[in-house]
Amino acid sequence: MRYSSGAGRPIGMSSSTGDPNVQIAAKLKALYQSVQEEAIPARFLDLLEKLDAAEQHSTPQGRSVLQGRE
Repeated sequence: MRYSSGAGRPIGMSSSTGDPNVQIAAKLKALYQSVQEEAIPARFLDLLEKLDAAEQHSTPQGRSVLQGRE
């Protein structure tokens, strides 16, 4: 009995570069890796800091807004 990997091919068999699923997976992995390596824009970091500061000033004792709604 041969067991199948999650990709639908038997375990131990190498994937063919002509397989469209392999090509799509490789391209998606490359795209994800390139996005992951991008720097976070300073403008976005500034906005996050402002949101954190506003949340700390608007809630008592630094509690999260979501904590009060549970």
